[in-house]
Amino acid sequence: MSAENITVSGISGRYATALFDLSSEAKQFDTVAADLTTIKSMMAESEDLVRLVRSPLISRDDQAKAMAAVLEKLGVSDLVRRFVGTVARNRRLFALPDMIDDFGKLLAAERGEVVAKVISAKKLSDSQLEAIATALKSAIKSDVSLEADVDDGLIGGLIVKVGSRMVDSSIRTKLQNLKFAMKGVG
Repeated sequence: MSAENITVSGISGRYATALFDLSSEAKQFDTVAADLTTIKSMMAESEDLVRLVRSPLISRDDQAKAMAAVLEKLGVSDLVRRFVGTVARNRRLFALPDMIDDFGKLLAAERGEVVAKVISAKKLSDSQLEAIATALKSAIKSDVSLEADVDDGLIGGLIVKVGSRMVDSSIRTKLQNLKFAMKGVG
């Protein structure tokens, strides 16, 4: 499956496709993907960065300058800095997380991988993520690219989404199911 067969839409899809094409021309898929992962993890850790990206009250110039400073500090590539600068000048920073996700989908399709989203109650170690990727690869008979997220509300367990399929083994869901079953008894 190539990136041409995957559909991404909306603002995020258009920007992700443009970045994908630019990184293809520059032969920088791995660098751009690593930079975007760094930006996404930084946004997950910093509420201030999320406010900067989402706030309509901050001027486009201030957003662009602040993002340029953050990206410089993170040491991301020139291509990604210029891309995020363009996104900021066009007042589209609010869609940056979706652009990063869409870029990941395009890259996974280009590499013949299936994207699986793993949500856990706590941050998973590299060895745990590798074990999950190996298990999924043998189950679906395809290379797997993992996107890991944390949801403290799960209490424990995992939610794994691959395409339209989902496996929810979280304790939160098990407790909800038990609660519904108990209501039926009484």
